[in-house]
Amino acid sequence: MSDVAVAEAGLFDRALKRVALLWRDMASSVSGPAEDASWEARMRACLEARGGEISMRNRAASLAQSYTQLDEAGRLAFFRALANFDSDPAAVEAAMREVSAAPDVAARAAAKARLRRMLEPPRLRLLTQFSTIPDGVKFLVNLRADLMRMMGRDPMLMALEADLRGLLANWFDLGFLELRRIDWQSPAALLEKLVGYEAVHRIRTWRDLKNRLDSDRRCYAFFHPRMPEEPLIFVEVALVKGLAASVQKLLDEKAPVQDPREADTAIFYSINNCQRGLDGISFGNFLIKRVVTLLSEEFPNLKAFSTLSPIPGFRRWLEEQLIEPQPNLLSEDEDKLLTEASGLADGHAALRALLASRRPLSEVWSGKAEPVLTRLCARYLLVETGKRGRRALDPVGHFHLSNGARVERACWRGDISDKGIRESLGFMVNYLYDPARIESYHETYVGEGNRPAAPALRRLARSVL
Repeated sequence: MSDVAVAEAGLFDRALKRVALLWRDMASSVSGPAEDASWEARMRACLEARGGEISMRNRAASLAQSYTQLDEAGRLAFFRALANFDSDPAAVEAAMREVSAAPDVAARAAAKARLRRMLEPPRLRLLTQFSTIPDGVKFLVNLRADLMRMMGRDPMLMALEADLRGLLANWFDLGFLELRRIDWQSPAALLEKLVGYEAVHRIRTWRDLKNRLDSDRRCYAFFHPRMPEEPLIFVEVALVKGLAASVQKLLDEKAPVQDPREADTAIFYSINNCQRGLDGISFGNFLIKRVVTLLSEEFPNLKAFSTLSPIPGFRRWLEEQLIEPQPNLLSEDEDKLLTEASGLADGHAALRALLASRRPLSEVWSGKAEPVLTRLCARYLLVETGKRGRRALDPVGHFHLSNGARVERACWRGDISDKGIRESLGFMVNYLYDPARIESYHETYVGEGNRPAAPALRRLARSVL
């Protein structure tokens, strides 16, 4: 295990123990159902709020502490008990009759207000109680992460998840978030979390981390006031000259540090959602736009804002096309090029051999396949659609296009790590953010399904279809 992995494990263990001790101290003063009582009894005691606000918080802490000690089966039982605290059907029906029978506008407004109160399930009040304990909001975020993993198609658990998602969406509205820069002088605990949450390009050593936070680099994250030590999402940026085409070169620790004042391009090379329990609550589009604004103000010489992004679905898509080769997958010239380069029966066989290779870029003839693979990558990015109609098949592409970017360039050998080869045969892509056109590109994609792209890449994508 690397030194950063050890630090990461130690950090989260310490945080969990600290919070667990706080909750245990609070729970020790609880009167009412014991910890071995049923979940229903303990939850009902929380909702009845006997003893006032302090007792209510202590009971919520007792429940939270108990939950963290459960195995998967125990947590599922907890969720099912919580989901059962639903709206009273009889009370809802009575309130609906009152709305129908209201004699005038004022009476109907009052009846509707009562109906809204009756529709609100008691479990919402219990979830809100957790927010009053130390690290309670973080507990709820983690709770939803567990719930999403376990709920399957159980209607009651899906309704519970919708309630929790609604609460968190309100609490994590953009207006409540704080944008902060993370640098080498940031608290060590925060730097450890940066290491732990980086999932796009893993941080392997402290030197690697320091390199990513040097003077020609920037890292920005959104924080919430109730989770001040926990980044919600962060983006890493390199200040360079020209569009970057290789993440290995971009992150080379031996490369000389550049003067950021001489850079003309900001490359967003990694964006990470840190809290699985906030999935579906979007921050990324706002984060990139805010960072573009900040960098423009700090470095007026910056002319271009671009990503160097992974293409996680490209290899899987190509493999699917080759199960039963599609007639328009390769042109005659491409088929001939691949056949001659590989010595195999045809171009489709050559592509299958390349995909089957443990390290396909190491094949002596793989370089000759570059123009064919680049065109197929362009087609995947600009033409292929998912099950949801006109949206881009690639999830990262859909994210950036939804945010108002345009597809600028496919980068051969952009990521030659094992992960990059496994997901995209080493390809990466530049998505360009033009501040003057972000909104129009967003409308073009979201409203019409059109994918803004550089003309050369668009011609390439449609050259065989």
